[in-house]
Amino acid sequence: MPIQTRGEVVTVRRAGAYSVLTITAPGVPELTRPGHFAALAIGDLNTSGLLLRRAFSIHGVQSRGIYGGTIDLVISDVGEGTHWLLQRRRGDAVDIIAPLGRPFALPREPVSCTLVGGGYGSAPLFMLAEQLRERGCRVDIVLGAATEQRLFGVLEAKRSATTVTITTEDGSAGERGRVTDQLEMVMERAGSEVVYACGPMGMLAAVSELAQVRGAYSQCAVEESMACGIGVCMSCVIPVIGDDGITRMVRSCVEGPVFRGERVRWDDIGTVPADTLGAPTAGGH
Repeated sequence: MPIQTRGEVVTVRRAGAYSVLTITAPGVPELTRPGHFAALAIGDLNTSGLLLRRAFSIHGVQSRGIYGGTIDLVISDVGEGTHWLLQRRRGDAVDIIAPLGRPFALPREPVSCTLVGGGYGSAPLFMLAEQLRERGCRVDIVLGAATEQRLFGVLEAKRSATTVTITTEDGSAGERGRVTDQLEMVMERAGSEVVYACGPMGMLAAVSELAQVRGAYSQCAVEESMACGIGVCMSCVIPVIGDDGITRMVRSCVEGPVFRGERVRWDDIGTVPADTLGAPTAGGH
């Protein structure tokens, strides 16, 4: 069960184009698994228009130390809510609900795993890499972004992976192009059996398709807007095929954010496919 707690800001530090926010969250680190996220309340009496919480993947946790438990969140300053968060200073209070969502599933046996991250979507992959290595898995990491500044976690990746492959669309770091331009080569070289991915929807769709072609099992953490984070508002639903072969509109914040890649109907996100359980009929009945 998630915990709602009033945390305090410890630090806000720059990381390329992003910022890493560290907040006290007693009890949360012990419950957190790779792929979980946190939902933070935004604003105060002077910013009452910011009603909805903001959801962020949990990048790291620390259960010990003088703060009694902290979480790290990677934030891009792209709107009024995130800008408010990044103006917080040491000791400022932030209301947190965490850990939320369905995390990545870990393999029972040591297997070769490739982790793929796009931009700051790579945030949850490093905690995942650590736990995979503890299970004896080989870990290879592919990180991509539009530019070098928008990459996240390159040094962390080099500390936790057998190989690290970097791509940027403008060629400012690593190989010019997208992660999928290098992924097949990485998977072949490593003999990858499992692929984990987190990043933009278009990247997840391409990674999932490539993994399926190569016969690898894929898990994707989707980036979908989550207004409440607890499954009430239904703003983050996407079409997913169930074990019974039937498509349902499921909530990314509760049934996800991690889904089996081949189960997500990537091309239909943003719509309700006609064959979805409960979808409106042509006659409106």
